[in-house]
Amino acid sequence: MASPRDPVADLRRIAFLLERANEATYRVRAFRSAAAVVAKTPHDELVARAEAGTLAKLAGVGDVTARCVTESLAGEEPVYLRRIAATEGTDLPAAAAELRSALRGDCHVHSDWSDGGSPIEEMALAAADLGHEYFVLTDHSPRLTVARGLTADRLRKQLDHVDRLNAALPEGFRILTGIEVDILEDGGLDQEDELLARLDLVVGSVHSKLRDDAARMTRRMVTAIANPHLDVLGHMTGRKVAAAGEGDAAHRKARTRPPSDFDLERVIGAVLEHGKAIEINSRPDRLDPPKRMLTVAREAGCLFTVDTDAHAPGQLDWLDFGCERAALCGVPADRIVNTWTAERLTRWTASHA
Repeated sequence: MASPRDPVADLRRIAFLLERANEATYRVRAFRSAAAVVAKTPHDELVARAEAGTLAKLAGVGDVTARCVTESLAGEEPVYLRRIAATEGTDLPAAAAELRSALRGDCHVHSDWSDGGSPIEEMALAAADLGHEYFVLTDHSPRLTVARGLTADRLRKQLDHVDRLNAALPEGFRILTGIEVDILEDGGLDQEDELLARLDLVVGSVHSKLRDDAARMTRRMVTAIANPHLDVLGHMTGRKVAAAGEGDAAHRKARTRPPSDFDLERVIGAVLEHGKAIEINSRPDRLDPPKRMLTVAREAGCLFTVDTDAHAPGQLDWLDFGCERAALCGVPADRIVNTWTAERLTRWTASHA
């Protein structure tokens, strides 16, 4: 008889692959919830329930997840896991794969402290499993209430929590402190200066009044870029594209959003003048900036990050999408700041203060 597999690990792996494939949230939640229940249930009880066919009577375990647990306990790779793993996709083209292998971390990651779906420690362990050396934790700032943005007090508590986590995480991995701070209508940054100065890296993004006229949007962005606390301009156009995955085609199309209007040359000029970076956002529903803008920024000599903007563990593996776009637009690895060590990265961000 085959040795039993770890059903919790199998359920979490399925959830990870579903997240990476941008599948519906309810599917991911079903497997993560079942994994949490199974992890708390004594092994002997799991075996007895699997033999009696009563696993689905556990609250949080459904018929599909029960079948996966039963197969794992029998030493079989769950059919569901085999099926989803078989559709993972094709290998990256050589130039994109070279960029991906050069990345040491991710500068834009969310947790359940704001609008992410998983605890910081779960995101960190998933990133370490992917071979990252670090990620920057960038939960939202207070003005974005729909995303449970962090007040100054909550951010201070998060910083203390990250200190404790870093002491317990596997050697060779580190959480860097950060924020995705809202760029306000006047170009100000939505958090206390004292706190922004404490963070390892600050991503600044526009989340409101995205249809402002070009002159106002340009002033807003240029003012924010000049702020010494901002290091990276996040998803610079604010666009949403019709990504494959959740919902049918009509639903996906309804979630699209055109890019904001602004003077690209002035924004790029400000990025260069102040030594900041432009984010290449890897989310399948953003892929921001568009390739035309990315090419202009590359030709101008800008620095970049390739980030996932991950809100769940499986999304941390979306770096491939950003690397493909960077390679297509000829962005060299030495101008992507998250190919740098954490020490070099934080020296660069400190130079802006």
